[in-house]
Amino acid sequence: VQLQASGGGLVQAGGSARLSCAASGRTVSRPIMGWFRQAPGKEREFVAAITWSGSVTVYSDSVKGRFTVSRDNAKTTLYLQMNSLKPEDTAVYYCAASPVPYYSDTADYTTPSNYNNWGQGTQVTVSS
Repeated sequence: VQLQASGGGLVQAGGSARLSCAASGRTVSRPIMGWFRQAPGKEREFVAAITWSGSVTVYSDSVKGRFTVSRDNAKTTLYLQMNSLKPEDTAVYYCAASPVPYYSDTADYTTPSNYNNWGQGTQVTVSS
């Protein structure tokens, strides 16, 4: 499965943007899908994740209440709606897929090594 992220760009602080991640190729599992981001000079950090059914969503504290993750399984597309953007949200955003449909421990959703398929990333720049 190939993942292709899009929707990044330059946004003013307080503005909104929506990222998309299109999956193509043969899918044999119903993976958890997640968004991560990496700012220059920093480690990749977890942003949000969602199970196949959408019944479980997990957010980092830094984006909770501002970002919403969703997915359209019919279109095999993952979304990240980002509102009230801040300059500190500036980063390259990556979508990723896990090899499992569910984790019992919330912390497992946030661990990059628990995802085995990554998209190429899309730049989001928030100007102040």
